[in-house]
Amino acid sequence: MANTLNIRKFLLVLGDIVFLYLSLIATIFFGYWGGFDWQIVSSHFLPFSMLYFFWLVIFYIFGLYELRIVRAGSLFYAKIAGGLLACFLVGISFFYLIPIFDITPKTNLIINTVAFGILFLIWRKAFFALFAGRLLNRVAIVGEDGIKQELKEAILNRPYLGYKLVEIDEQKDLLKEIKENKIDTLIIPAELNPESKLAKELYGLLPARINFMDWAQAYELICEKIPVSFIPHSWFLKNLKEGERAVYDRFKRTADMMLSFLIVIITSPISAIVSLMIKLQDGKSVLYRQERVGRDRKRFSLLKFRSMKENAEDGTGAVWAEEKDPRVTKIGKFLRSSHFDELPQMLNILKGDISLVGPRPERPEFVEQLSEEIPHYQIRHLIKPGFTGWAQIKFRYGRTVMDAKEKFEYDLYYLKNRNPLLDLGILLKTIQLFFKKS
Repeated sequence: MANTLNIRKFLLVLGDIVFLYLSLIATIFFGYWGGFDWQIVSSHFLPFSMLYFFWLVIFYIFGLYELRIVRAGSLFYAKIAGGLLACFLVGISFFYLIPIFDITPKTNLIINTVAFGILFLIWRKAFFALFAGRLLNRVAIVGEDGIKQELKEAILNRPYLGYKLVEIDEQKDLLKEIKENKIDTLIIPAELNPESKLAKELYGLLPARINFMDWAQAYELICEKIPVSFIPHSWFLKNLKEGERAVYDRFKRTADMMLSFLIVIITSPISAIVSLMIKLQDGKSVLYRQERVGRDRKRFSLLKFRSMKENAEDGTGAVWAEEKDPRVTKIGKFLRSSHFDELPQMLNILKGDISLVGPRPERPEFVEQLSEEIPHYQIRHLIKPGFTGWAQIKFRYGRTVMDAKEKFEYDLYYLKNRNPLLDLGILLKTIQLFFKKS
């Protein structure tokens, strides 16, 4: 199953690279009308190759490598337009603000952006038209009906991933069913009694040379989260091997300190303006300290720019934030929508309370409630919480226990799969959040 998904993503990126260079050739053809030659192409190759690297990063930040995005209607076109505008602005900065190359493309940069925009849109549409019914991994599920149904819905709701769900009759000869339906992957229960009828039948399927995945593996691959409702306790022992991550943790701490210090320097003018706005609003405190639960359940004070009226929780205690919270000040609404209220948390990172990437820290009152209602919830405290995280880029702002449960499933995915590349991807995706409403 993973191979099909990886092949699709690889082809998508490869196609973008090909069309970037085709757009460069088209740019030189039209920009040097009547004077086109390969010597000009050669002089543009290195600087535009460097520029295209940053363009590919921008496409990733704007979510243009998410396979589902082409089905998002107007959002798809909005993301393309926003991505291309960002690419054009980066191109201006690259060639004019940092003139390290002896070329100033001017009109050619506009032509290149427009040419690639057209080719990019055609390629995206062609890609999903060509591969919608090709390179499909034929998948069947066996086991309990309740979990089967949940997995079926997950697969059917994500046709862009390239999985073809095939129904098979478990009461018939499984080997015959697998061969007749040309099954590539069979999804099976995580734990089977070796003496059960299903276990013996599965053993007999080995000559069919198909792939086997258990429910949790399939759910993780398809949904990019861990299903707390049907993973056994043994899953944690097999997958959360914290003793093997000492080198990664040291590297991450070093990166946290360097990047958070850099962000503090870069955003200091914004922080100064925000502080002045809050002070002018009501003359009250600029920073807000809120107790949160960190690694190993140790408590610390999380810093934010104050976005609510002072003493807003007097008489109510800790409550879930509302979409239109009456406690939020006028300036607070702007701070929350821009996420500027989160900037002081760079100081928490420097102090070592949190990391740049990890599960978002919750308030002690909510941790106590969620620990009672969500299985295995305390596991999220194995690592430092984060300024941003996998759940933040994959799910909306949580306001209920059910939201917290789904976000925890994303947190578990991060705990199991965390690595420097995943951290980098999350940080790049987080840039999008500063252009979205809360």
